[in-house]
Amino acid sequence: MNLTTVKPGPEMVIRHYCESLFFAAHLPAAQETSVLDVGSGAGFPGIPMAVLKPAWRVTLIESNQRKAVFLRESTRQLPNVSVSGQRVDHITAHADWIVARAIDPKEIVSQVPRLAPNIGLMIGEEDFCAIRSNSRIAWAEPLRLPWGDRSLCVYGKCST
Repeated sequence: MNLTTVKPGPEMVIRHYCESLFFAAHLPAAQETSVLDVGSGAGFPGIPMAVLKPAWRVTLIESNQRKAVFLRESTRQLPNVSVSGQRVDHITAHADWIVARAIDPKEIVSQVPRLAPNIGLMIGEEDFCAIRSNSRIAWAEPLRLPWGDRSLCVYGKCST
């Protein structure tokens, strides 16, 4: 369905599955938590998060209807996953965490605390530098993804 730009093979496994699992494993969340994955695309990082943490309730938010249909079909057997096929600014649900990857981080930061008091992002170093000074978010020390492409996992909490 051409849902990602990364071609099948070892790079796809690392860039999508391994990075998503690393991100989820380091998310400082409670045993039972709710997560909104904004711009889920092909389901990353939300689906691997839901598999790794079955007690979490994960909502995949994807405005592209073709991708949303794919997500609904591919997660039918995952009871802790739901799909919302709308833009993030139309979402009214509230969760413990809002997470994203490959989305403009400023757009996601603007949704805190409206959608969730906590935020987790998989972003590049330059993108983190651009949002780090936002006084509404208290950022934890970023974690570098172990695969060496200058990508970070960053986690923050609304400070207001």
